[in-house]
This record gives sequence, C-alpha cells and structure tokens, in this order.
Amino acid sequence: MTSARPVPAVSFQTARSGASTNANERGMRPMQERAYNKRGEQYLLIKSPPASGKSRALMFIALDKLHNQGLRQAIIAVPEKSIGGSFADEPLGKYGFWADWTVKPQWNLCNAPGADEERVDSSKVKAVGQFLNSGDPVLVCTHATFRFAVDSLGIEAFDDRLIAVDEFHHVSSSPDNRLGSQLAAFIARDKVHILAMTGSYFRGDAAPVLTPEDEAKFETVTYTYYEQLNGYEHLKALNIGYFFYTGRYLEAIEHCLDPDRKTIVHIPSVNARESTKDKVAEVNEILHYLGKWQGADPVTGFELVALPDGRVLKIADLVDDSDPARRAKVLVALKDPAQKNNRDHVDIIIALGMAKEGFDWIWCEHALTVGYRSSLTEIIQIIGRATRDAPGKEVATFTNLIAEPDASEAAVAEAINDTLKAIAASLLMEQVLAPRFTFSPKSSGPLPNFDYGEGGYQEGRTNVGVNEERGQYHFEIAGLVTPKSPEASRICQEDLNEVIAAFVQKKAVAERGLFDEETPPQELTQVAMGKIVRDRYPDLTAEDQEAVRQHAIAALNLTQKAKALAMGASDPTDGEQRSNTALLDGVRQYAMDVRELDIDLIDSINPWQSAYTVLSRSMDANTLKQVQAAISVKRTKITPEEAADLADRAVRFKRERGRLPSFTAADAWEQRLAEGAAAYMRFRQEGRYDGN
Repeated sequence: MTSARPVPAVSFQTARSGASTNANERGMRPMQERAYNKRGEQYLLIKSPPASGKSRALMFIALDKLHNQGLRQAIIAVPEKSIGGSFADEPLGKYGFWADWTVKPQWNLCNAPGADEERVDSSKVKAVGQFLNSGDPVLVCTHATFRFAVDSLGIEAFDDRLIAVDEFHHVSSSPDNRLGSQLAAFIARDKVHILAMTGSYFRGDAAPVLTPEDEAKFETVTYTYYEQLNGYEHLKALNIGYFFYTGRYLEAIEHCLDPDRKTIVHIPSVNARESTKDKVAEVNEILHYLGKWQGADPVTGFELVALPDGRVLKIADLVDDSDPARRAKVLVALKDPAQKNNRDHVDIIIALGMAKEGFDWIWCEHALTVGYRSSLTEIIQIIGRATRDAPGKEVATFTNLIAEPDASEAAVAEAINDTLKAIAASLLMEQVLAPRFTFSPKSSGPLPNFDYGEGGYQEGRTNVGVNEERGQYHFEIAGLVTPKSPEASRICQEDLNEVIAAFVQKKAVAERGLFDEETPPQELTQVAMGKIVRDRYPDLTAEDQEAVRQHAIAALNLTQKAKALAMGASDPTDGEQRSNTALLDGVRQYAMDVRELDIDLIDSINPWQSAYTVLSRSMDANTLKQVQAAISVKRTKITPEEAADLADRAVRFKRERGRLPSFTAADAWEQRLAEGAAAYMRFRQEGRYDGN
C-alpha cells in the first residue's frame, strides 16, 4: 500500500508591486539597472534569482565594455547547450538602449551540431581559436568548450576580453575543479574582465565557489528572491512542501501531480534509492496514470495523453534518450521562441537531468521533484522553473516527494538522513526568501531611507526600521559586535545566506541540533557556527569573525521567530499549526516582540526547534523513534570487532525471541545489541570492517 503525506509548506505571499518587471527608459528592470551601474568593475558577481533578467543584464554590461571600456571581445560560457538560447539576438534598442545585442550564428557554439567533446582538439574548441582571431564581438559556448579552449590556447590568448560565466555555482575553489582553477589563473594574470552570474551561490559540497582572496576582488550585485517575488505583477504566492511516501513513488505521485497545473516533473536518478532503475518505464507509468496514450505529435514530438474528461495533455518527455532525433525535436519545440507566450503549447514536462537551471518556461506552476536533492543550489534552480511571472498565474509550488523511513528497510538510516536534509533545505529556503536583515548595536543611529515607524528614530529606544522598496529591515540589538573591516561589512550585508547555508547543510550539526535535547544551544550557535565562519573566512580578525557569526545567528533566529509568530504562537511547539501565509510580510507586526533581543538571547535560542516541530508533526511516534535511534547509532563508539560480536548476539536474540533487538527497549543490553548490529551494518557498507 502506498501513501503520501505532506510536511506543512513554507508559504511566501508576494506584494505584487510590479517593480521586478517595470523597465526604466533604457529598457532595464531593477536588477539590471543595479548591475549596469557597476559596469565599470573589472570583476563583477551578480547573485540574482531565476527570471530576474541576468542574461539581459550581461548584454547591457558587455555592450558597454566592448564599446566604451576598450575590451576586444566577450565570451559567454554556460553549463549546457540549452541555456545558450538565453543569449540570442535581442533588439535592445527597441526598449530604449543605445545598441542591439547580436551574436553571429557561427559563434553561438551552443547551436552547433555535435556534443561537447572533452578534448582540446575538438571542432568547437578550434572554433574558439578562430573567434579570437576574428573581429567579431561575441561568442557563446558551454563551460566544457571553454575549459578545453583555455587548455588548448592558454590564458594569454584571452587577454583584454570579457569572460562571462553563467551559473557560476558550477565553479569551485577546489583544485579538482578545472574551471575554478582557470578562473583563478585569469584573476592572477589580471588581463581580463570577469562577469559571474548565478541564481544561487550555494554548492552541494563543502568547497567554496571562490577563495576568500579572489572573492574579495569581486564587486557584488545582490538581488534577492524576496525583492524578485515581491516585485512581480501576477504571481501571488510561492509554496514549498515536502511529501513523504511509503511504497513506490509511482503510486504516490498521484497525490501530488495535478493534470490541471502546468508542471515539470523531475524523476529520480537511476542511482537513487527511489528509482526503479528503469527510467523509461517510469515515464510510461506516469503517462498511464494521467490517462490514455494517443501517440506523439509529429511536429513537436510531445506525447499526447487523453484525460477521462476528454481533454488531451501535451507532455514533453526529456527522459527517454534512446532516439536522439525524437529528443532533439522535443527540445527544439520547447525552445521555439514563437511559442514562448503560448500557455497551451505544452502541459507537462518530465525530465531527469534537464529542465533545471536556465530553463525558461514561464507558464510552469508546479515543480514536482522525486527524491532528495543533495545540493541546495539544485533545489533553488528547480524552484526557479516555477517562479516566472505570467498572466493568470497566481500560485507557484515546489513539491519534493521523498521516501519516508520504513522500519523494514535496510536503508533506514539513509532514508532518515534524506529526511533531515530535506527539512534542512526547507528551513534554509525560508532564509533565502527572507527580507535582507541589517543589524547594528543599540542606539547606533538611523540608517538612511528606513522608516522607523511613528515618532521616527529615537535615541535610547531599541529601533526597528523598514525599507519597503528594497525589502530590507534594520534591527538594533544590544551588545552586537560590529564588523570593522570592509570585507566583514560586505559579508554581513551580502553573504549571510551563504554562511547560513553552510550551517544548515552541515549534517552533523543538523542531526544533533534536531534531536539531541541535551545539546546546549550554545554549542550550535557559538561553537558550530563559529567554526564555519572561521573556516570560511580565515583572513578575518577574530573580532570580525565574531561579528559575522552574530549577524548570521541573528538573521536565522529572526526568520524562525517570524515564522512562529506568523503561525500565531510564540512557541512553535504550542498550539495547532496553521497555514503560514504571512511568514515574511509580518515583520512589522512581530518587530515589537524581538526589539529587546540581546546577544545572550540570540545565543540561547536553538534555531532548529521549528525544524523538529515540522518533522514531529509530519511523522508518527514510531518513525521518530527510528530517527532518534539511527542518530544515536552514529554517535555510538563501537569498534568493528565489538560490532561483529554484538551482531552475532543480535542474530541469536532474534532466533530466540522472534524479533530484532530494539533501540528503544527498556533493557540496556537489548539496546546495546541493536546499536552493535546497526554499527556492524554501517561498517560493512562503508568498507571499514576488515573482519571475516
């Protein structure tokens, strides 16, 4: 029997001010104008969510660098060929700019036939060399083509040019990341301009995108999800929810997949626990659930499925790659510019590794993802597929369908870890969607362009100010350490989400903070967060590191406090949980409750309380026991030899009593047997057990 049930979702209600889509006299939207004002910077990093207009911002800046700043050419590198279409010709003059954007067809290598062959002598790599020797201004290629072109031609060949890297989170400071190493070499040579763009600055691993030394050379333009969504004209709300299912996901998906909503379905990787290992059969089963297959459209390649009410769905299958010609036909149909504003062109897209970053389908209302995604970047990118603004589209939803832990599964610990990480990602999405917080010590003075309410800013009072236009909130906090260096100030203004991301995604912290009631909150807020800040910013002074730590903890706790009060309870563990429809726009209403926060209070709030509440309300007591048991196993200090002996005794225990020993048994010896058996299985899986 398969069932699915949701965790209460994060819900963000937008102001629908229209600011995100309103253009100035040069045809620039707010983020684009903000970036263009920094066009003179040699190294520029744009951190801005999907659909905010990063591609066109690059066009504006690149044209200025080519015409007014003396650069010879612009090279744009994108992670996959499908994104290259975002940089096609654009008549910017039509909207008020002083030049149009044009790319000669032979220099958009994303449209060239053939794969990106991973060798330095491929035809596309040779084309990059030919472009550098031409007088043409712009080339578009994939990250792979660019990497091998640099290997082939050397970094000197790119002097006096603009290197633009889209989806910059693919870069890493790790020595194993070739693109990251090349960019570090470009920066060291200091003969190019670099424009980096990303919808998310998070990575799925522990490696930072840039070293602190290189990152300090970049001028940053930040445009938040909060600003973007609040500035839409049509979209009213973004909902984020998690469904936990038992059994097969293909039977549970009917609880999440609504044929009346424009949806992108991402099925799990064939290596994922949720997969049946036959991706094509999974797509066929989803089609069968929806209705009766009517064949494929000969022009678009879309699958046609008749619903019981007679309506015919058009479904784009991007999973089946057995017929390259069919798949190419589907991709061409999806990218057809003539159909961009046609809501009825396609109804559902089913994908595996595609249709994530840079994929532009403005009508998508629902992003349904099966299986846990290890990278928060991937989650944000997928959510971005549904957050385009479009007429008649009032609600966008991201749903993650995840296997619930099952006591009968040998992979229970893995399932629990997936669950914990999913909840952590949900928590962090609240932070990503939060307004930008600015903190200062009590009575430090007003900030310009902030509204401090009735009576304005007053000395001696703890003040809270609001900048509605920029979605910023200023809180004065008693005892707060102020950053001294420009870099520390920049981090506190621009990078708190990145610091919090590292904190939230650190598995050991998540497990202990969620379930170990004996762990002092200070161990999380002071020790764990302190270590993350020191590791991430080793060149800051101890005082500046402490300032960053305090600002990050303050931002995280204020977001959680806002959520609790928006739900109508000062303690999120009290009372019935209500739909959270005012999580972020209730800051003014809850500000009085947090004005007297001081640094001792910040360090005594456990920021994971709300996550524990979400998890405990969505699963029964038995599941929680499994979770706590699995986590206690990870902390048990048992050697491989002891584990083997205890596992043998656990087998005898089962033969004698007809059941396995329990972690939650009253008898301490039975608990020890359960711990030993679990540790033995873990040692075997990790290859750490060297016994017979």
